[in-house]
Amino acid sequence: MRFPEGFLWGAATAAYQVEGAVEGRGPSIWDTFSHTPGKVDNGDTGDVAVDHYRRFRSDVALMADIGLKAYRFSVSWPRVLAGDLDFYANLVDELLGHGIMPVLTLYHWDLPQELEDAGGWTARDTAARFADYAAVVAARLGDRVPLWTTLNEPWCSAFLGYGSGLHAPGRTDGAAALAAAHHLNLAHGWGVQALRAALPSDAQVSIALNPHAVSPADDSADAVEAARRIDAVGNRVFLGPLFRGGYPDDLMLDTLAVTDWSFVRDGDEAAIGAPIDVLGINYYSTAVVEGFGPRVEPSPWPGSEHVRFAPVTGPVTEMDWGIDPGGLTDLLVGVHREYGVPLMVTENGAAFPDTVVDGAVSDPSRVEYLRSHVGAVHEAITAGADLRGYFVWSLVDNFEWSYGYAKRFGIVHVDYATQRRVWKDSAHWYREVIKANGT
Repeated sequence: MRFPEGFLWGAATAAYQVEGAVEGRGPSIWDTFSHTPGKVDNGDTGDVAVDHYRRFRSDVALMADIGLKAYRFSVSWPRVLAGDLDFYANLVDELLGHGIMPVLTLYHWDLPQELEDAGGWTARDTAARFADYAAVVAARLGDRVPLWTTLNEPWCSAFLGYGSGLHAPGRTDGAAALAAAHHLNLAHGWGVQALRAALPSDAQVSIALNPHAVSPADDSADAVEAARRIDAVGNRVFLGPLFRGGYPDDLMLDTLAVTDWSFVRDGDEAAIGAPIDVLGINYYSTAVVEGFGPRVEPSPWPGSEHVRFAPVTGPVTEMDWGIDPGGLTDLLVGVHREYGVPLMVTENGAAFPDTVVDGAVSDPSRVEYLRSHVGAVHEAITAGADLRGYFVWSLVDNFEWSYGYAKRFGIVHVDYATQRRVWKDSAHWYREVIKANGT
C-alpha cells in the first residue's frame, strides 16, 4: 500500500496541551477553566503540561528521529499578546533545520481571557481581533511557514465551550453557542484575508474541522430526520458558509426558537467563503442517531437537544469512542464529492492505557487503530479523494482538556513527573510507514 509522491506524514499538538511556561504569557480561557474546581479531572491544569516551551529542541530532534515530514503546532494567542513570538520563530527555525515542514494553527481553543471578559466568541469584535492577531503572526513567520490553519475544530470552541459547558469558557447557552459559531466563522474569513495580505503568494491557507460522521440507526423517518439535524448543527453550520455561500436554510429553521440569527450581517457569509487551499479533517469516530427523546440540557446541539444518540457498540478506545476506520473513508470521499476541495487528515489517533515496562511501551491497540485508519485514508485516495497528508494525534501524551492527564493519545509516552519521553511501539510503527510512504 503506497501513497502518492510527496504525501505529507506528520504529527500534531496544541499550544495549551504541551507548552507549559504560563509565566511568560497572559491567561487564556483554559487557564481560568482548568483552575476552576470540578472542571477538569483531578484538578489538572496546563501550567507545566509537557514543558515543550523549554524542551522544544529535543522534541524536534525526536520528531526527526521518527522521520516526520511535518509538524502541526498551534500558536498561543495569549503568548503573542504578551510579546513573545520569539518562541515560535525559534521553533520554526529548528523544524526547518531538521527538514520538517512547519504547519501552523493560529487558534486551538486558548482564547485570551481578556477577550472572553469582553464577550468572547459571542462578540463580533473578537473576530476582528483575531484577524489582527493573524496579521501579526504572518508578518513574523510568513516567510518560513508554508501552510497556515486559521482555526482548529471551531465546533468544539462554539458548542462545547458555549453550549454544553464541557470546555472553556464553560458557558451553557444555546443562543451564545450559535453566535460563537458565526463569529468563529467570521474570524476564519477575516483571518484568511489578513493572511493573504501578509503571506507570500505560494503559501497555503486552511481550516481544520471535525465533521460529525453521523448516520441514522435505521430507515425510519425519525432516525433520518435526527441525522439531518445533527448534520446541520454539527457540520453544515461551517461547511455551508465556507463552500456554499451561506448558512443552510434547514439549520436556520431548526434553531428559530433559539436565536433569530441577527448577529449575521450583510457581507459576512461572503467573507467567510474566502477561498482556501486545503481543508483539514479531524477524525476519531462515528455517531449513530436513533430518533428523538427527552430534551437533554445543557446541550451542544442547540435546537436539537432532543436528538437521541445510539449507544456505542463494538470495540472502543479509552475515551469510549467507537473504532470505525470505514467511517473515515466514507467521510473523506463524501466531503471530496460534495465540496471538491483538497483535503488533509489533520488529526487522527486514539487514547489507550499505556505503561512503561523495561524502558518500552507496547501499545498494540493504538498500532492497530492507526494501521486501519491509514488504510482507510488510502482507500479514500483510491476512490478519488484528493488527500494531501495525514497527521497523527498526538506526537506526545499531553493535557487532554477536561480529562486532564488521564487520557494518553501520544505515540511518545511522557512521564509527567520527570518529563522523560519514551517511544511507544506506535512511534516505531509510524517511523516505518513514513520511511516506506505506506505499509
